[in-house]
Amino acid sequence: MSTANAGGDAASGPPRPSGNSSTSSDPGPSPNPDPGPSQSQSPGQSPVGPSTSSPAGLSAGPSAGPSPKKSRSVAGTRLWVAGLFLLPALVLLGALVVYPIGYSVWRSLFDASGNGFVGVDNYQEVFTDDRIRTALKNNVIWVVVAPSVATALGLVFAVLTERVRWGTAFKLVVFMPMAISMLASGIIFRLVYEQNPDRGVANAVWVGVHDTFSPPAPFPGAHPRDDGLLAESRGAFTTKAVVKAGGATALPLVGAKPADMKGAKDAVPARDVAGKVTGTVWRDFTRGGGGTPGRIDPGEKALEGVTVEAVKDGRTVASATSGADGTFTLPAAADGALLRLPASNFAAPYNGVDWLGPSLVTPAIIGAYIWMWAGFAMVLIAAGLASVPRELLEAARVDGANEWQVFRRVTVPLLAPVLAVVLITLMINVLKIFDLVYIIAPGASLDKANVLALQLYQSSFGTDVNQGVGSAIAVFLLVLVLPVMYVNLRRIRRERRR
Repeated sequence: MSTANAGGDAASGPPRPSGNSSTSSDPGPSPNPDPGPSQSQSPGQSPVGPSTSSPAGLSAGPSAGPSPKKSRSVAGTRLWVAGLFLLPALVLLGALVVYPIGYSVWRSLFDASGNGFVGVDNYQEVFTDDRIRTALKNNVIWVVVAPSVATALGLVFAVLTERVRWGTAFKLVVFMPMAISMLASGIIFRLVYEQNPDRGVANAVWVGVHDTFSPPAPFPGAHPRDDGLLAESRGAFTTKAVVKAGGATALPLVGAKPADMKGAKDAVPARDVAGKVTGTVWRDFTRGGGGTPGRIDPGEKALEGVTVEAVKDGRTVASATSGADGTFTLPAAADGALLRLPASNFAAPYNGVDWLGPSLVTPAIIGAYIWMWAGFAMVLIAAGLASVPRELLEAARVDGANEWQVFRRVTVPLLAPVLAVVLITLMINVLKIFDLVYIIAPGASLDKANVLALQLYQSSFGTDVNQGVGSAIAVFLLVLVLPVMYVNLRRIRRERRR
């Protein structure tokens, strides 16, 4: 066939030039002494050359090229092999994620018994029940406040500790709470927020600051005998009759606590001073009984630091403070006035803030969460800050920008991707917050601190069990998390394109 074809071409006209040396019209010897295939021949081409092709230019059979191979993945692995290795993970994913989600959606359409189909009634209860609405409101507060404050603190810590020698040690201390479980952190902060200042750290600090600017009452709980001074509506006590200059007035009290009497001296009867009003304030109590009420008996202790006011027509005209022996002296202006012991002498000591009360329990728990997760935000932001080109910061300073402008206009924009990662991660985390609220909030404030995850637990396994409502809350939580996850996935894809 090849000879006939060549002859036909010769008969029809001059031979066509060809790139193949075996079909060239040059009768001279080939410059390449190698008798193998031509250099222009492709590696997959048969060494026979074009003389083995059919007149129609079609392939003559297996000699036309290698057979096609089976498709492989990008990594060069057959798809069925990759699927075989992924099968255990897919089974676990289906059993632990896909099936629970599907079953929760299905269960949310049935009543508490699981037999009666109720449709969307459980979802309607999610938005009408007062406890669940409180939980939803608290979740909104959590999502807005906790991630923002934790991220902001992490940014401040990462920037401020970048230039100090002990920055690494500080970061280690701030990050250390991440090594503590939520349960242990809840127990710690339950003690921190204890109402009693002698046990609660928060109130101990708060009371210390308060008492620095507003000293506590010297004898809280003290009061006169029933037939002694007259009690006013605001907790003050006044004498029954006006006092006269040049005479001494006795102001006996009872009910002073032994702890407040430590180091007190014996009371001394006041002396009469011409033109002045004098008197004694003391604890009218004798150990072991005995003694005469209204009279200073041996061994009865003075009340030091008690404020005594002289009042005329509802106006204070003079005041004095009792000394170490309980005596006091008022000027002549007190003549004809009533003596009053203000309520500030006997007021109960300041006991701090009710951190776990209904009004402050949610902010208090958010504070515990920030204590735990600010270190997480700081570590991620510090890693991003280490990759910021220093040339840009130095260029901004050379151009005249101060440190605040460099931070706000250069550092923060460059750290925007890292800040987004931290913020989105914490938002997803707080949507599922449960254990801190369950441990820290006392029973009286638990309803006010309620969140969706805690309400899910209570509805599914609490005293009033309704797993239909619990499943509806679980589906609602999934719906709330999906937009945040979608934003996070879009961000990841954008960064991959870069």
